[in-house]
Amino acid sequence: MCKERLVFIVAGSMVGLSALLVYFVSPWWLIMTTFVAINMIQAGLTGFCPLTKVLNALKVERCETVSPLN
Repeated sequence: MCKERLVFIVAGSMVGLSALLVYFVSPWWLIMTTFVAINMIQAGLTGFCPLTKVLNALKVERCETVSPLN
């Protein structure tokens, strides 16, 4: 699995998990959703994503770009 897809999978999983926790456990789990949203906005604006630093340390490869015309 490539790095860019893993970032989306982890972010989506965190939001989904926090939604389930809000429904079944406590509305305070919305803090986790807010944290993920703020982190995604910050990563989009600055280009710095903490998860990619972790994935770089684990030597996960970037996705190869494939032209749809090939």
